[in-house]
Amino acid sequence: MKRIRIKNTPVEVTPICFGTSGLGHMPGTYGYDVSETQAHDTFQAIFESDVNFIDTSNNYGFGRSEARIGEALKAFGGLPEGFVISTKLDRDTETGRFDADRARRSLEESLTRLGLDRVQVLHLHDPEHAADLSEITRDGGAMDELFKIKEEGLADAVGLAMGKNDLMLKLLQDWPFDTLISHNRWTLINRSAEDIFAYAESQGMAILNAAPYAGGVLAKGASVMPRISYSPADEDALAPVRRIEALCAVYGVAPGAAALQFSMRDSRIASTICGVSRPERIRETLDWASAELPDALWAALDALPFDTSDPEAHRVYRLG
Repeated sequence: MKRIRIKNTPVEVTPICFGTSGLGHMPGTYGYDVSETQAHDTFQAIFESDVNFIDTSNNYGFGRSEARIGEALKAFGGLPEGFVISTKLDRDTETGRFDADRARRSLEESLTRLGLDRVQVLHLHDPEHAADLSEITRDGGAMDELFKIKEEGLADAVGLAMGKNDLMLKLLQDWPFDTLISHNRWTLINRSAEDIFAYAESQGMAILNAAPYAGGVLAKGASVMPRISYSPADEDALAPVRRIEALCAVYGVAPGAAALQFSMRDSRIASTICGVSRPERIRETLDWASAELPDALWAALDALPFDTSDPEAHRVYRLG
């Protein structure tokens, strides 16, 4: 699998990245449980695959995602050669505090759980959910601490990972990030990240597009998982998904393959972050990525309407 360099850094990543939030057991967000054994087996499959990139965060599953990665790395014998781990600085989950001191503690907590002394990629995460945004953006705040961490060699590339597009664009314009993560906002059913992606491309930032399955529904199906972007969805909301499913059925294509390749075929996107929760999903993802999809299907999919509003406007945000 080819590798793409993140801006002017030594970090090279595969076009697919496996997201590991679900592997931290987050039933409140995803609606299902993931045991330690299931998570361990999934990490083993990832490390043995052609993908060299996983993404996690300090607060995924209240730290369980990182802790399980650390346990899997130890069992595997350490970080595989050339493997890239991306994690995130997070606010204090109890107080919402997100100043420079909290940012530094967040990194220290992550490194302890992961069993590492540094990471390749580090994002500042979800500033819109902090108690006081000025703690992040002021001189000497969490954002400045992020870049200080990079200067100290504790991360090779630093970026911004969040949801709110308007705030994200403003923050991207104020700091020289290497990369960004947008989630649920560039999919077959939602294209609200267009301005974000256009600006990032103009600055040479590596775009990491997360949640190409709109929280899982485009991979598992509207009947199996009637949720869009982590929120329950009624039949009106699911109608765009069912149209995609119907088109894919005509051409004998898995909707998940179309959803994944929609992201991967966008030349602006360096890597697509796909959540996984079972070891068999690793092979399935790689099969979807390499599947031959007919031009006629792409033409039909491109002709479908799509949303440009906030896909998480009604989401009840949970950390577990």
